[in-house]
Amino acid sequence: MRVLLVNGSPHEKGCTYTALDEVAETLKREGIETETFWIGTKPLSGCIACGTCGRTGRCVFDDKVNAFLEIVGNYDGFVFGSPVHFASAGGAITSFMDRVFFADLCSGKQSFYLKPAAAVVSARRAGTTATYDQMNKYFALMQMPIIPSNYWNMVHGFTPEDVKQDLEGLQIMRILGRNMAWFLKIKEAGIKLEVPFPEKEEHIQTNFIR
Repeated sequence: MRVLLVNGSPHEKGCTYTALDEVAETLKREGIETETFWIGTKPLSGCIACGTCGRTGRCVFDDKVNAFLEIVGNYDGFVFGSPVHFASAGGAITSFMDRVFFADLCSGKQSFYLKPAAAVVSARRAGTTATYDQMNKYFALMQMPIIPSNYWNMVHGFTPEDVKQDLEGLQIMRILGRNMAWFLKIKEAGIKLEVPFPEKEEHIQTNFIR
């Protein structure tokens, strides 16, 4: 079993990475393989609603989004991390998640279907809960079980050294890692017992104005 941790910060080894690394180390101790995907610092455009992804399964902008879409099938769970920018997720990770999940929806691949996911948020001081809510909405739409901890998945600090002093925040990350590992093991056991996946229905889309 493998979990991919997505670092949505412009800082490769900053506060968000420090939180994600605590989750990763816990997952490894639970026998789960992990890798980290950094979205980098190159500009990431927002979705332009061109429809290319629905025809090809790839975004018209050939950047980290397509690199990510190429590997998602190799992983059983995901943790997305973001710093707080103006009480919301950073612009780059927001554009990244918009395009990744929209491309998967439009292509019909369902690469994320019933794969567990979690959001991890890093802030100096405030805006964490709004960002946490924002990120979880992606997972709910994609039918991804959302993995919790014993508190909202957040750490506080201006530097990685500050985050390492947030003992409660680090504990939240460790509990998140153990909960993710437990869910993955339960899912694997269910598959081995041939417990069927939920019955699917054809999607109904209702427009409010006719």
